[in-house]
Amino acid sequence: MNTEKLEDAAATVIIGLKVLPGLEREYEAWQQGVNAAAAEYPGYLGDEIARPTSLQPDWVVVYRFDSIAHLQAWMNGATRQRFLDIGSKYFDGPATQQVVSGRTQPMDPLVTVVVTHRVHPNQVDDFLEWQRQMNQEESKFEGFRGTELFRPIEGLQDEWTTLYRFDNAEHLDAWLTSSTRQKLLAEGRKFNDFKLRTIDDSFGSWFAFEENGKEAPPPSETKTAIAVWVGLYPTVVLLTLALSPLKMPLWLGLLVGNLLSSFIMSFLTMPYYVNRLLKRWLRPSPDESAAKANLVGLGIVAAVTVFWGVVFYLVTTQIWTLP
Repeated sequence: MNTEKLEDAAATVIIGLKVLPGLEREYEAWQQGVNAAAAEYPGYLGDEIARPTSLQPDWVVVYRFDSIAHLQAWMNGATRQRFLDIGSKYFDGPATQQVVSGRTQPMDPLVTVVVTHRVHPNQVDDFLEWQRQMNQEESKFEGFRGTELFRPIEGLQDEWTTLYRFDNAEHLDAWLTSSTRQKLLAEGRKFNDFKLRTIDDSFGSWFAFEENGKEAPPPSETKTAIAVWVGLYPTVVLLTLALSPLKMPLWLGLLVGNLLSSFIMSFLTMPYYVNRLLKRWLRPSPDESAAKANLVGLGIVAAVTVFWGVVFYLVTTQIWTLP
């Protein structure tokens, strides 16, 4: 990421804090004052504060500015330094911070992991190759949603920062504790001077990847509609067959059937059938051509549709005749 691009991009700083027990209320009131002061600075776009959770052990504060320059003015400014002098009595150790820069784009709430590495200038090429291998392997794990690597920012941050996301904490933990990751960490032992922070999904779209990053874009409306149709057809037919012995009037049968199909689609059909079946098409790998992904996806859709069509034709005409 070059300097010119950084200057044009919005900038986010993620600050982690441990607060002394019993001083949480005082700290939170102090932090609100800091945030109000930040809002007066040029380029301010917003801030957010999150209490510790089981997934996120520290207090986390996020500031977003419209450029690195404006963020730097706030972070290094006299106003913030005065607040830090006053608020130091609330902290249990020094704060940590990571800065990332990217254009804001809407995205689903995901679990975000922030990793910072100190890399010797002579080892940058080796580090980038190691990161490439790490990203290639983590992208194979279920729930992976994207990654982005940010270079150090002169005058603000000396470390390399990596963001990667998973759709939930369970899938993230599967990657973090995997033998694959442990093997890669062992191979990149000289880069093991790193800090890792997990940010839960309450921050939503705060951590936006670059447009040219490795985040797989959300499925298009057309893909989403087709995916819902793939799941809806067998769900509705099976429900119709299951409810037909009750011989309910049309208005009541549709009412009950629609209610049940909504729950079944939300909790069973979509997550455990459609999303797994069409994963490669709905969220193709960044390295795969769009044409190939679409060809494979539409082929699966056609095959599944023919399969269910044949099954239900045989069931309703040869095995079970509806009243």
